[in-house]
Amino acid sequence: MEDWIVILIICGIYLAVTLAMGIIPGLKVSDSVTGFVAGDRSMNLLILYFVMGASVFSSFAFLGGPGWAYSRGAAAYYIIGYGITGMIPIYFFGPKVRRLGERYGFVTQAEILQDRFNSRTLSVLLAILSIVVFIPYLTLQMKGAGYVITTVSEGAIPQWMGAGIAYLVVLLYVYFSGVMGVGWTNTFQGMFMMALAWFLGLYLPYKLFGGVGAMFTQIARSPAVSEFMLQAPGLNAEGKPWSWWGFSSAVLVSAVGFSVWPHLFMRAFAADSDRTMKLTAVLYPTFQLFLVPILMIGFAAILVYPNVTPADTILPYVLTQLDLPVVLVGLVFAGTLAASMSSGDAILHSAASIGVRDGLSLFLPDHLKTDHLQRRYIRILVVVISLLAYYFAVISEVPIVNLLLGSYGGVAQIFPLVFCMFYWQRATGSGALAGLLGGVSVTIFFLLYPDLRPFPMHEGIYGLIVNIPLLAGVSLMTKPESKERIQRYSNA
Repeated sequence: MEDWIVILIICGIYLAVTLAMGIIPGLKVSDSVTGFVAGDRSMNLLILYFVMGASVFSSFAFLGGPGWAYSRGAAAYYIIGYGITGMIPIYFFGPKVRRLGERYGFVTQAEILQDRFNSRTLSVLLAILSIVVFIPYLTLQMKGAGYVITTVSEGAIPQWMGAGIAYLVVLLYVYFSGVMGVGWTNTFQGMFMMALAWFLGLYLPYKLFGGVGAMFTQIARSPAVSEFMLQAPGLNAEGKPWSWWGFSSAVLVSAVGFSVWPHLFMRAFAADSDRTMKLTAVLYPTFQLFLVPILMIGFAAILVYPNVTPADTILPYVLTQLDLPVVLVGLVFAGTLAASMSSGDAILHSAASIGVRDGLSLFLPDHLKTDHLQRRYIRILVVVISLLAYYFAVISEVPIVNLLLGSYGGVAQIFPLVFCMFYWQRATGSGALAGLLGGVSVTIFFLLYPDLRPFPMHEGIYGLIVNIPLLAGVSLMTKPESKERIQRYSNA
């Protein structure tokens, strides 16, 4: 039997185990929207830690991270920079969100923002924005799964089929189990990925160079490698030195947007206590320790395997070139699949939940938005969003990290609203709408026309520069929200 067939069998067994682990937990929660979306608010520290951490260990980490280290060098350090700081805001507002969700039945980000700012229009706008930024994020995960299975099979299984196989498994357990399926599979996948990350990140430099120090010494001395590969801020997409404007703005916009990604924000509603929420925020940065070996994988390939394209495939490419036991290679590829699936399931679940709770249900008569029917609508939207993201995954040629950076610019525009929800009583619904619309519009404009930027900063920063003054100015010019509504949030 050929090696690639053995590897495929191992990946298939992994997918089967994941499917079982994803479906069984859903049998233990209530048959309600709260059960499907928030797991009956019963997630303990272990599950919540891994659910949050899975947002790091995605295709972005296992494929995009090594791809950037391989092609852009020190530019990849921006990933660690924003990951360390991005969870800090959740320590402060996460417990408030959890308590308000338990008290008033909120299960999505837009629901709580709609209530604070008393605006149904804001809810619909946030639902649209969330789904729009989720699509490229989910597309990223599907592209990663396709890369892995195509490489494993030595081209026998095309990328479109590989992505379809992996995400059919994700679709099934999200459809049947909701957030608890996401939680338990993320815990299993997270532990698996941690072990693989450290093994690969230390083994590859040792195998190819004799150690991590020797690897960097040889890279620094090689005339074939740009001197900027090992110096922050690294290289840009064209292979030229990346500006500090670009590097630092990528860190800033990612850090700002990190804590308000709807699928992360919504996990506050699922936590079983304030203590669990705070401990998760405190412990979360430890996940960044596991990004260090991930980046080492990309650096290890710079001299030994030059000119591999696309750069995002460098990890599976290297594994096929080394003389490793076939079972070990199979486990590594299964772990890379886990990286894709552990983020994709959370994104898919959140996107469908938001689409129904914050979009569709606002326009339905009461008899068509019962708890049972809403759960059914969410499941239908799970299928629709999966198919839409799959379509883009098959036809899109955009690099993986670029997809994620583009999404961050849009989602970062939600942060000023979340901050003002708890910490600025004078903020109004009109101000929130004006700020969000202005920020998103400017972000999209500079995303489409990057040459018009006054400075080479991330487009999301320009959006925030417009968003914050608009939110503050319009709020001061409009009637304040009711004292009762404001106190509900200021005293949370």
